[in-house]
Amino acid sequence: MFTSSPYAELSAFIPASVMQVYVVVMMMLVALGTVYDVLHKKSATYFLNNWRNAKNKGSKKVGGGELASLAIQTAVVDVMASGEFCNARRRIAHLLTMYGFLAFVITTAIMIFWYPIPAIPVPTILPLLWVIGALMVCLGGYWFWFFIRVDVAAEGNSPFRVVRADLFILSLLASATFGLVWATLQATGNAWDNVFFGLHVIATTVLFGSIPWSKFAHMFFKPAAAFEKRMSAANGSRSNLPAPADKPEIFGSSGQHSRHY
Repeated sequence: MFTSSPYAELSAFIPASVMQVYVVVMMMLVALGTVYDVLHKKSATYFLNNWRNAKNKGSKKVGGGELASLAIQTAVVDVMASGEFCNARRRIAHLLTMYGFLAFVITTAIMIFWYPIPAIPVPTILPLLWVIGALMVCLGGYWFWFFIRVDVAAEGNSPFRVVRADLFILSLLASATFGLVWATLQATGNAWDNVFFGLHVIATTVLFGSIPWSKFAHMFFKPAAAFEKRMSAANGSRSNLPAPADKPEIFGSSGQHSRHY
């Protein structure tokens, strides 16, 4: 399980080309779903109008060097370090889930495209990172779901209460969980591995195919929103908010008070 690719073992039953086509289709669903979400919710128009308003109302002109600095700060603080979350537990859970998801997805694609069959030895680091990534998703995701969600931790609602907004986190957790169970059963020769592989595929398809109805696309919108707010602070427009709310780490962290990431 930790040294061999579960997808290479699977190639004895499902051709590697079929798995590769599936990955391509999932990538297309992400792209198309995100574009649809942007057009349907008019997110691009919203951010563009905010950008123009901030530029017109700003009392200071932001130069190229400062613009680059703001972009770097957004990438490092808001994206890579999830600086919008002031609550330490929430930030840690988010970082575990985010980096676990990236490791899980990237190593899956690499193993399927570059090491699709047992005859091509896979570097040990890849299946190891695949397992670690899935475990990180589970650790951060279940921690958030059962203990950190506002409606559970603060409002006293049952952690088993599910609404449509839960589609993203639940499909992500299901994909990682079923994937780990499938790989474990496959490594031990348990006949139930095919059942959990099927569940893994279903959950993954829901995850990438439900973007117009889930919060998946937020991972693309939030960096843009964070950058726009830093711009507003830099040029003095402050998004029409009084100081000290003009700090991106403060007035950009409204997601901390919402139910989800």
